[in-house]
Amino acid sequence: MKNQTKYAKVEGHSNLIRDLSTNAIINTDSLSADQYTRLRNRREIEKQKINNIEIEMSEIKSSIDELKHLLRNMLDESKCN
Repeated sequence: MKNQTKYAKVEGHSNLIRDLSTNAIINTDSLSADQYTRLRNRREIEKQKINNIEIEMSEIKSSIDELKHLLRNMLDESKCN
């Protein structure tokens, strides 16, 4: 005799069912699940892009600060001569 898994509908969600043997929630709408996965991946990529931009901006700021320091030193040296 084959073990049959029983499912119950999740209240308020027509595309979700609960596996009563494991208590897991299963999405029966594969299209919306795929859309969610793509959206999550897109958000993660955008987050990485923002992080990279922040790192680059920090490096640019450091470079500008270093250039300003060098220019000040050059100006001070030229005043002394």
